[in-house]
Amino acid sequence: MGQMSQQQYAIQNNITFYGAGSMAEAIVRGLIARSIILPSNIMMLNRSNTTRLEELQKSYQVKTSNDESAKIGILQNSSVIVLAMKPKDAAATLRQIGPLLTEDQLIVSVIAGLSISTMQRLLGRNQPIARTMPNTSSSIGLGASGISFSTEVTEDQQRIVTTLFEAVGTITIIEEQNMDLLTGISGSGPAYIYYMMEAMIAAGVRGGLTPEQCTELTVQTVLGAARMVQQTGEAPSALRAKVTSPNGSTQAAISVLDEGDFFEDVIAAVNRCSERSREMGAALEEEI
Repeated sequence: MGQMSQQQYAIQNNITFYGAGSMAEAIVRGLIARSIILPSNIMMLNRSNTTRLEELQKSYQVKTSNDESAKIGILQNSSVIVLAMKPKDAAATLRQIGPLLTEDQLIVSVIAGLSISTMQRLLGRNQPIARTMPNTSSSIGLGASGISFSTEVTEDQQRIVTTLFEAVGTITIIEEQNMDLLTGISGSGPAYIYYMMEAMIAAGVRGGLTPEQCTELTVQTVLGAARMVQQTGEAPSALRAKVTSPNGSTQAAISVLDEGDFFEDVIAAVNRCSERSREMGAALEEEI
């Protein structure tokens, strides 16, 4: 009976999350909520925070450990190792685990700025690596994640990675050279939308509505607009045109945005974010 139950899960491998922060938790939550993997097949490690591990074990029934002496065996017995620690801790961790790995173990990185080639250099071997860039909306299962694979990653391993991140939203598989651009669009993108929402709410409050009313109206407007694009399949420009009558109030608003070069400013913001992502990645790689 137990054997049949195990076969119902899409992922039957042992997965270790090295790092137990919010992104690791979001992925674990999605995997378990969608019954993609047995909780007992998930191990979560961190360096010292026992309380945090106890919370995760209680919430998701996963295995946890911060016992340094046990980590070697745990890592050696994991088909998939998800690196979810802070960037400053990544180099030491990669150097430490490199000698423990076999060539068929998959490394999945959610560490911003760290290239596949640098990770392989730190590991001391051409390990199969998936480099990913989720965003914060993954915490509620509505993330947008970019994924790049090293040449060593097999088709079966690619399937595991896509299943992992589909548990927290949508995925886009890209060449690694485009990861910084993706960061500028979806990685930091939620912040741009939040900023727009801040301004809409402020306009309503200044006009006399309550903050609560403005927040509800703005949130539903943004949610509805996103859903319209998603469900109709129409381009945002086409949907905008449908609600923008000549000489109407919406056209008047768009004209004000155009006077401020809104369209080009957003493009410039995405490009600057991408550029800064490259700068930060380069600085991180210089440090290690």
